[in-house]
Amino acid sequence: MAWLLALFAVTSVSLPLLRRQLGTGVFAIAAIVSAAAAVVTALQLPEILSTGAITETAPWVPQLGLNLDVRIDALGWLMAMIVTGIGTLVLGYCHRYFDNDEPGLGRFAAALLGFAGVMYGLVTTDNIYLLFVFWEITSVLSFVLIGHYTGRRPSRGAAMQALLVTTLGGLAMMIGVVILATTAQTPLLHEIVAHDFPHSPLVITAVMLVLAGAITKSAIVPFHFWLPGAMAAPTPVSAYLHAASMVKAGIYLVLRLAPGIAEVPGVRETLIVLGIWTMLVGGWRSLRQFDLKLILAFGTVSQLGFLMVVAGFGTRDAVHAAMAMLLGHALFKAALFLCVGTIDHRFGTRDVRKLSGLGRTMPVLAATAIISGASMAGIAPLWGFVAKEAVFTAFIQGMAHGDTWALVACIGTAIGSVLTVAYTARLLYGAFAQKPGRTPTAATHSDPLELISPIVLTIITVALPFVASNVDPVLAHYADGVPALDPAHPYHLAIWHGFEPALWISLGTLALGIVLFVGRSAVARIQSLVPPLFESARGYWATLRLVDLTATQVTSATQRGSLPFYLTCIYLVLIVAMVASFVRIDIGALDLELSLNWPQTAGVIAMCAAAIAATGAQRRFQGVVLVGVTGYAMAAVFGFSGAPDLATTQALIETMSLVVFVLVLRRLPAKHAVSQSNLPRLLRWGIAIGVATVIGGAVLIAMGNRIFPSDGLAFSDMAVHGGHGTNVVNVTLVDIRGWDTMGELSVLIAAATGVASLIYLKQRSRHTSQSSVGSQDRTLLRRLVTSAPTPEMLERRRADESRRMWLIAGHSLAPEHRSIVVEVLVRLIFHAMIITSLFLLFAGHNEPGGGFAGGVVAGLALTARYLAGGYQELDEAVRIDAGRLLGIGMVLAAGSALVPMFFGQAPLTSSWIDTEIPFLGDFVFVSSTVFDVGVYLVVVGLVIDILRSLASQLDRWAENEELGRDDISAVVLDESEIRWQHRGDRPMTQRIQIMRERGQQK
Repeated sequence: MAWLLALFAVTSVSLPLLRRQLGTGVFAIAAIVSAAAAVVTALQLPEILSTGAITETAPWVPQLGLNLDVRIDALGWLMAMIVTGIGTLVLGYCHRYFDNDEPGLGRFAAALLGFAGVMYGLVTTDNIYLLFVFWEITSVLSFVLIGHYTGRRPSRGAAMQALLVTTLGGLAMMIGVVILATTAQTPLLHEIVAHDFPHSPLVITAVMLVLAGAITKSAIVPFHFWLPGAMAAPTPVSAYLHAASMVKAGIYLVLRLAPGIAEVPGVRETLIVLGIWTMLVGGWRSLRQFDLKLILAFGTVSQLGFLMVVAGFGTRDAVHAAMAMLLGHALFKAALFLCVGTIDHRFGTRDVRKLSGLGRTMPVLAATAIISGASMAGIAPLWGFVAKEAVFTAFIQGMAHGDTWALVACIGTAIGSVLTVAYTARLLYGAFAQKPGRTPTAATHSDPLELISPIVLTIITVALPFVASNVDPVLAHYADGVPALDPAHPYHLAIWHGFEPALWISLGTLALGIVLFVGRSAVARIQSLVPPLFESARGYWATLRLVDLTATQVTSATQRGSLPFYLTCIYLVLIVAMVASFVRIDIGALDLELSLNWPQTAGVIAMCAAAIAATGAQRRFQGVVLVGVTGYAMAAVFGFSGAPDLATTQALIETMSLVVFVLVLRRLPAKHAVSQSNLPRLLRWGIAIGVATVIGGAVLIAMGNRIFPSDGLAFSDMAVHGGHGTNVVNVTLVDIRGWDTMGELSVLIAAATGVASLIYLKQRSRHTSQSSVGSQDRTLLRRLVTSAPTPEMLERRRADESRRMWLIAGHSLAPEHRSIVVEVLVRLIFHAMIITSLFLLFAGHNEPGGGFAGGVVAGLALTARYLAGGYQELDEAVRIDAGRLLGIGMVLAAGSALVPMFFGQAPLTSSWIDTEIPFLGDFVFVSSTVFDVGVYLVVVGLVIDILRSLASQLDRWAENEELGRDDISAVVLDESEIRWQHRGDRPMTQRIQIMRERGQQK
């Protein structure tokens, strides 16, 4: 089973890549995969009937009880055959239904096949947690499929509606699942069902929460409205998701849990009431529709209510009948949806008021739809009739045993069946009958192969009753596990049981349904007089509007654009929460040992003094320097405390932060703005002191309230024997706690991407200078200028070229912005800094350093190049996009974590080579070095991204502002070494036009 799931997954991922070469042929590949799964599943039936179930287990996350536990019994086999068999036919239908130019064809095929695989996993898994995972994935994939037409607002709205409703039920279900699994002390479904649960409030609540997920997924009132809205999807989606597979998930879950929850108080009553209500609402609404898909959609809602009543009744014969009806509904409803899709495809409309004479125009299609509709109405000798008789017999049996709810279920489903017959007749008449005074509707095109799938489904519907004696043992195999009212006389499926009460009920519903259809005009008038007291769809939209209004009010009250207000709220909540926790702590039991030496004390005092002074700084630069002092003082404290790695990293980061701050300050006023805070100064100081006090108290309590020895005590031994390194800090980062580091790398990449997106808006690139002068105009300017250089220009060229020996692009700076001392100094130290960064990278496993520190040193080297030569120097020094460095670094880090898994090891398991090479000496290489290289590249990429965002781009903006002023006459050419002077007061656009004309004249 695991291999089948992998086949579904791999093929789904591959289909978008094959779409260009195969077109609609991708559906043929998808159909072959689904058919293969159907064949494998069908061949397992003999073993299931002989052994009871097929089980497989593969460990996944055993610590959380998450294993790939597969268990296929008769119920799982039936659902798996529905999912794969009908999935094969629907995918084959898509091959003829869609055209090669259908937008998003590859995505659609991948999502539909992926949905089939997920549904297959849902109905075959025995792990309730894994079932929930599959459950939620079906909601996500249905969102993709319903919203296939992304350019249509109704499709997007329907997709979002389905996702919100089913996900809401799934979240409630998750809580119930956890409670049931915890109470039963097992995640396996068959063990949970067999567990003898006490009928406690906790268990009842858990079961009801699970049922909440079932009724939302199966579109049971009051959550039924999402299913008709989902008809905005292509018809194959409706045929598969909303008739044969996804909406059956809730029914399947109820049937799966039936042996264990049937006796839980309130369960049966809830399902019967909601099911009858859904059946009546769906049937009533179906009689008011003119769109063939909507008639079927509301009919599906009605039939799902019918199935929920039968599945929730909880007896052996009811479960038996529910499985028969589950099979029958999947067959006839999928066939009808495909027939409607063919009508829409060929005639361009689904409106029954516009269709006429299709029965004569397309007799094969009409016969197929009529047979499937007759099965839905319960007409003999079709499978729908066999299943409906079984349902009524189960209720009659309950009534014979004095069950009042059996009477309620029988009456309710009988009335609902009358509506089923009526809307079935409405569907068939509206689609195929010759309307009086109307000419037959003309088809736009014809494709006989499009009818293969619905014909096959209809043939199965006709054939099953004649082999009912062979189908009955399969369905009874699971139903026999549910308590029976009359164990001595279990019900069996057959095409004819004689003139029994169930037959007369079926005939009565058929007759009344036909009467209802014949008097459809009077029924329509009655329906128009009944006011819509409440519609769930309106309630949904009203709820969304209420949520939006509430969010707006809360946001306007709390998000006021005031940083002091935000900080006040955060810090006050922190103070209150911490103080509330301090109250419950026995301070006298704390074991506090404080020891500070004079260097450490001096560092702490320097930090405090600088922090307090920063609050009163009037100039921004002064504040930045004081904040930097706190960082350097902290680095000193780390160094005096025997942590050279932390001290080095802190000092390097503080240096980089200072540079970035200074670069940004160029575009800000020199002085701070006048404080607009409404909070009194005394209150602000009180909050600050309060935060410092509670944080300090928390640290002291954490240090003095230790119960067990620190895990860090074992890190020294783990670093040597597990990571083959003596630098505990670095080995911890890349090995012992490598997952934390990987998470931090993700945060760094997110930060870099965020900064770049704020600055660049569209895309991150190495050459982003776009001044007010276009590229063609720059070329023209260069040609005009260089055509007749003056002696002064030639002299400047020679002077600039003489300086190339120091920096590559330093000559592009204006003379007033250059410093030969800085250029020479940077040229002398740059390579040494790069070598130092590499030394820190590779020596960090055993000495102070590591990828992070090495990356910061390399970043500082590049920063020095920028400070000396400007943004063009940075572009010349780094000829790779920062995004590529970030991506490569993350791939290396993640790859080094995943590679050990292919050798049967845990992720991030280190391996090393420690040998002696002749004439060279000892050679040591540890696999975690690759992880460290990834960290190094991520840090370098982050620095480059920040420099190009907060430095280079700001330089370009400043340059463009100068170019755009009318009173500035200098035009700086990025590609040229010449500064061309043009005197005049004309705007830049006029100057460019004049130069174009001059160029043409030349």
